[in-house]
Amino acid sequence: MEKYIKTPITAEDISNLKAGDYVYITGTIYTARDAAHQRMYDSIQKKDPLPFTLTNNIIYYLGPTPEREGRVIGSAGPTTSSRMDKYTPLFLDNGLKGMIGKGRRSPEVIESIIKNKAVYFAAVGGAGALLSKRIKSSKVIAYDDLGTEAIRELYVENFPVIVAIDSKGNNLYEIVLQSC
Repeated sequence: MEKYIKTPITAEDISNLKAGDYVYITGTIYTARDAAHQRMYDSIQKKDPLPFTLTNNIIYYLGPTPEREGRVIGSAGPTTSSRMDKYTPLFLDNGLKGMIGKGRRSPEVIESIIKNKAVYFAAVGGAGALLSKRIKSSKVIAYDDLGTEAIRELYVENFPVIVAIDSKGNNLYEIVLQSC
């Protein structure tokens, strides 16, 4: 089923999403990969402020290529989500409601998604050039020294994703495996 949501994501939006739904996101999302996750994790542990509020927001696991002429960003494909698994439960406990990446998640992350009524979206790996066309603005807001792994604030319009794990723990990866 196709659904359209706007950020910040609401509890109602999340409760209406089911594993396998095609979703188009419009609004502000944030990028962060391994190094940025480590810094944010450390900040939460020390009770230091974060570069953006996690509450009701979505993080896209992305390290874009440099922007090309006439574009706000270069190729913007997802990175492997499992590399962020050790940080994710703490982020979800602190209000994060959505993640965009590719690949499976650990049992601990799935439990935390259910506990925090969040959602994990998958973006199509290898489609970074096409996905970048849905990004209308991009600016580095933190950790500039990390280069492509700096945190960016993106404004996206009808950014296409698929619900991989919904707030009830239904897991598209498992559903597909069971049907084979």
